[in-house]
Amino acid sequence: MKDLLLTLCAMISVSLCATAQTPDEIEIQTADVQLQMITASEPVQETKQEIKEREKRLREHNDDIDYAKASNSLSRGYFVLLADDIQIGNAGYREYNLKHNSNFILVQNCDGIIQFALNGANPAFNGLGGWTGKGTVKNKTIQNRDNGDVYLQYDLVGPRVNVKVHITLFHGGKRAVATINGGPSMTIRGEILPYRDKEHK
Repeated sequence: MKDLLLTLCAMISVSLCATAQTPDEIEIQTADVQLQMITASEPVQETKQEIKEREKRLREHNDDIDYAKASNSLSRGYFVLLADDIQIGNAGYREYNLKHNSNFILVQNCDGIIQFALNGANPAFNGLGGWTGKGTVKNKTIQNRDNGDVYLQYDLVGPRVNVKVHITLFHGGKRAVATINGGPSMTIRGEILPYRDKEHK
């Protein structure tokens, strides 16, 4: 009799443990739940005008980003202006479709380089068909004009260079024009990109 009573108590205890719920458990009833398949929505049909407007907004957004990066790089003093074309003299020789890696204006804090390498066969002063001036950036001033353009002016002074550099970054992009006076008079047009040389951490 005693053994039977112990067996019944054990069975009741197991049954209670199996059905008990902890405070974190939630009882879910699924009888009334209806599942629906989620399908891809129909593609949006844009008119040609809507497509043009959307693409225009995207271009303007990208231009704003480029302008912010270029403007910030001018202010910080770490940038490169990659030349698309160079005009030597006020109405003189002009060269287009230049190689960016050899035609540029580079500023790395207090260090600066101006280089052009024209496409002709003449090696000229720098062996690249042009001229290279390396020096120290001095007397730097920067202005934000009312129309949004950024104007940078500085002197580049070194053993083979002593020139004034004027750079205008046009609002709404990374396009810029630079004029160089005091040495070889030049006008350089191109794009300004942030650049930090490995030697300038």
